[in-house]
Amino acid sequence: MRAILIPLALAGLCQAAHAGDISSAYTDLDSKKDCVTYAQAGEGDGDWADLACSGYRGYPVLIAYDDARESLFYGFPPGGDMTSVWESFSGFNSSGAKVEWRIETNGDKAVPFAVIHRRTISNGDDENKSTDVLLVAKVGQMDARESCTVGLVQATGNPQANDQARKLADEKARTFACGKDRHTVIGNVPPFGRVDN
Repeated sequence: MRAILIPLALAGLCQAAHAGDISSAYTDLDSKKDCVTYAQAGEGDGDWADLACSGYRGYPVLIAYDDARESLFYGFPPGGDMTSVWESFSGFNSSGAKVEWRIETNGDKAVPFAVIHRRTISNGDDENKSTDVLLVAKVGQMDARESCTVGLVQATGNPQANDQARKLADEKARTFACGKDRHTVIGNVPPFGRVDN
């Protein structure tokens, strides 16, 4: 019995070492300082804009703004264009000023695989009330250019929100299939949807 357990234990150690260390890095997101507007509505063409923002070590954050709602793309989009997908809350919303990047380090290679980003969603019935949600998203890589929402965690009134969001990011983001897998919702999160153009 002991002869069987030792190889199993060693295999477990090798697997744990292969997985890499996971840590967090934080970047600022201020649309006035950290972003460049590369497309926007003309006169009489509504209220929309597309912005490219600095992110983490060359991984950009792209913001599509339309009628007081935001859809964000983290990392490298397919063909350099993020307009093929819109993901946002149905209520008016805005993104927080800090982005948490979850990073896996193997040797000298550090790759951001997920982000956790606070979003504030207005309440249509009471303009003085809003709900904060931690959005967990997969980061688009140079070789696999897909980024999408993996999970949504209610942050308002939830002291466990940060831990829950990190657990979601670490367990699901790397293998999540955008457009196929359903995102996870924790708590009472305002309506959120995805539109593939």
